[in-house]
Amino acid sequence: MSKSLKRVEAEAKALGLSIKIIREDVQTTTAQMAADARGCGVDQIVKSILFREAGSERHVLFLTAGGNRVSQAKAEAACGHGLSRADAASIRAYTGFAIGGVSPLGHLNPVVKFMDPRLMQFEIIWAAAGTPQHVFAINPALLAEKAAAHIIDFTE
Repeated sequence: MSKSLKRVEAEAKALGLSIKIIREDVQTTTAQMAADARGCGVDQIVKSILFREAGSERHVLFLTAGGNRVSQAKAEAACGHGLSRADAASIRAYTGFAIGGVSPLGHLNPVVKFMDPRLMQFEIIWAAAGTPQHVFAINPALLAEKAAAHIIDFTE
């Protein structure tokens, strides 16, 4: 089992979450492909979009419904900082995850998290579990509570 998966499982357990991590056997490089694989709507797929705070190494995570896009202006307003898109190398170094596998849980460093209100409209959503091939299902309100994610509109 990868270190990334172990970190996600460990944090879930520490938070009192019982999650079942599923390995996808098909390519899920887009939210639509992930939704097709899970048999759910595209907005039930959690996209993890990371930005870096201006002038800092700190990263900010925006958990977005699969069909939505992050508005940088709204994201900056939500967190009160200037932001720039994080690149693959900084994401891996700061969070410990590769792009496509960034989980809401199990980061190497503290990450402020914001959650798209659209996700709250579902009983179950699907999030990455630490690798691009692994996901887990969770109730969005429970995820927001346990991951300390601020629910706020930051989408276009």
